[in-house]
Amino acid sequence: MASAAGGEEVRAIGARLRAAREKKALTILQAAERLHVDARVLEALEAQDFGALGADVYVRGHLRRYADSLGESAAELQDLYAAGTRAAQPDLTRIPRGTAAPDSARFMLPVLLLVVGCALAGALWWVLNVPRAKSQPVLAATPVAVTAPDAGAPAPPAAAPQGGTAAAAPPATAAGETRLALSFSAASWVDVSDAGGRRLLQGLIDAGTARTLSGAAPLRVILGNAKGVVLQVNGRSVALAGLVRRDGSARLLIDETGRAALAPPRLAHGD
Repeated sequence: MASAAGGEEVRAIGARLRAAREKKALTILQAAERLHVDARVLEALEAQDFGALGADVYVRGHLRRYADSLGESAAELQDLYAAGTRAAQPDLTRIPRGTAAPDSARFMLPVLLLVVGCALAGALWWVLNVPRAKSQPVLAATPVAVTAPDAGAPAPPAAAPQGGTAAAAPPATAAGETRLALSFSAASWVDVSDAGGRRLLQGLIDAGTARTLSGAAPLRVILGNAKGVVLQVNGRSVALAGLVRRDGSARLLIDETGRAALAPPRLAHGD
């Protein structure tokens, strides 16, 4: 009965999301454009196909953002999701275990002793019958002249430190471009474009990831979880105080000095 109740709670998630979207007279595509996500993510949420969304942290993040955008209670839907996933866990204590054959252990020891005996006999025969190589006189090493490297010749690449690999150099920045470094302490959706409309980065980035981008300023940056992202422009930290929305997202314009401002409405919607 508990499993059936948990399944009904999970099914209620999709029904509530779909009803809230239809109440706002939105299609799946329109709702996806508002959230800057693929429409298939919202289709999976409304169909309770949570396995298509990946790990549990991604399911909870998409569920929270979709519920907030529709005016639904994200906390209630996440509680329903948690209850449903707990009810769906299989009872591993009921899996029958196979019984080992009682006579198999008796034959293993003689076979093992036979194999070890054959290996020892082969090693002894090899030691007694293979002639030893005669020692060879050591030849004096011929000195090799060392010439100074040509000043115009390119220097050889530096060797990687012992036990590791050489650190990757940051991507080169073209003249007039601004370098933006993003460090993710939590998973977040991100969309970055430069002044010419060229998209530099888009997608859901995992926690513990760092990205470095270059483009013409001002850079347009959209963050789904701004508190989990640290921004630096040309080595200077970008202050986000007062620019983060109540739902945790931020839509910014960042100039080459690292100063951030709210993006105009047209830019904020990706036009």
